[in-house]
Amino acid sequence: MEYAWDFRPIWQNSDMLLTGLVNTLRLSAAAILAGLVFGMILALGRLSPRRWLSWPAVAVIEFYRNTPPLVHFFWYFYGLPIIVGITLSPFVAAWLALSIQSGAFFAEVFRGGIQSVERGQWEGAQALGMTQARIMRRIILPQAIRRMIPPLMERSFELVKTTALAATLAYGDLVYQAMVLSSQTFRPLETYTSVAVIFFVVLFAASLAMRAVESRLHSAGRR
Repeated sequence: MEYAWDFRPIWQNSDMLLTGLVNTLRLSAAAILAGLVFGMILALGRLSPRRWLSWPAVAVIEFYRNTPPLVHFFWYFYGLPIIVGITLSPFVAAWLALSIQSGAFFAEVFRGGIQSVERGQWEGAQALGMTQARIMRRIILPQAIRRMIPPLMERSFELVKTTALAATLAYGDLVYQAMVLSSQTFRPLETYTSVAVIFFVVLFAASLAMRAVESRLHSAGRR
């Protein structure tokens, strides 16, 4: 039996998917920003010669890199009210889970980028009397950032796709809105095909934009 595709109900209710897309992008942007900040803190802690800083950073990084994100979604949303009496909204629970786990992955990207800068540049700057903080800010990070952009963007794209798990907490992201729309129109194939196309268009456009930025930074580095 041949399936009769009909996207008209999806188009007629496209405002639901648009609302879901806005919520997905809002959650993604908030989690990426927080993850970058947390990741840099973890990376600096892991690179610290002080064990009381490096060991906890390593523990957090390895724990969150080797556990599934869905567990953290459920733990923050359902576990915190039971254990400490703190109730989080679906958005906050999803944001917290995504931010911390992505921060652990971002930390390894930061660490690799910082360590890729030649040791001689550290030594030369120290010989000039520069402080560690100034060396990092003025010499190391500008070079490391250009090398970190591709893996940071790859991880950011993975984060955007992982936001689909927020639907399990009834957060009104794109996937949750698709679930509601599918149950209303009885057109799951058309609904989820539309969701796949939307994700593809958004992430592909973002990847093209970041390639252009990366190319400019690479050209600026050569000059």
